[in-house]
Amino acid sequence: MENKKQYRKLTPKEESVIVHKGTEVPFTGKYFAFWEKGTYVCKRCGTPLYRSESKFESDCGWPSFDDEIQGAVKRKTDADGVRTEILCAKCGAHLGHVFLGERFTEKNTRHCVNSISMDFILDTLEK
Repeated sequence: MENKKQYRKLTPKEESVIVHKGTEVPFTGKYFAFWEKGTYVCKRCGTPLYRSESKFESDCGWPSFDDEIQGAVKRKTDADGVRTEILCAKCGAHLGHVFLGERFTEKNTRHCVNSISMDFILDTLEK
C-alpha cells in the first residue's frame, strides 16, 4: 500500500464508508443514476477502477459494474463471512461488494459500489 500521506483528505462521511467499511444510503449516491462516459477512480488515491462502459442498471440502489479495470480491484471475504468485499487494490479503500450469478449481464457479475468511494473523470473529445 502506498504512503498514507499521499491519500486525499476525506470528509467524515467519506471516511465512514472508505475506511470503516460503511455503506451509503441506497438510491442517494451521486453516481447511482449517472451515465456520462469516462472513468471512475478511487476517492482516496485516484486509481482508475471502472470504465463507464461496464456500468449497468441493476436497480439495487448503488452504481453497478460488471467488470473492473484489470488489477484495480481486489476481493476478500467480508467480515460477515458470506459476502465478498471489494477494495481498491492500491490503497485498500472499501468500495462495496461483488455478487456473482445474478444474470444481470453476460459477465454475470455485479460490483455494487458506493458512490462516495469514487470520483469520476469525464472522457474528453479531442478536436
